[in-house]
Amino acid sequence: MSEPWKTKYGLRRVKSDPPTLEEAIFAARGLSDDPQHQVEIAASLIGASLDDVRAAMRKSTGRMTTDRVTFTKRGGTERAVIVERRTPRRVVPRKSFG
Repeated sequence: MSEPWKTKYGLRRVKSDPPTLEEAIFAARGLSDDPQHQVEIAASLIGASLDDVRAAMRKSTGRMTTDRVTFTKRGGTERAVIVERRTPRRVVPRKSFG
């Protein structure tokens, strides 16, 4: 937590959470194509050692291919949209008893 400050409405505080390892890896993959640079970026974001981040990146190689970031222009402004693929629901037919 950060230091509280006084406003005319009372004391205010802002919760400050550092990014998780998965969030740092995702951000690093979006910023660079070089795996070594990705490790350095992710390690600097969370303050972890390069070896810890490198091991986590090896474990999470397959997960990042399912999400895509696309950009849309709507109303003159450009917006980023993250597309997540999910498996469809499987419908199991009911058996009739009769």
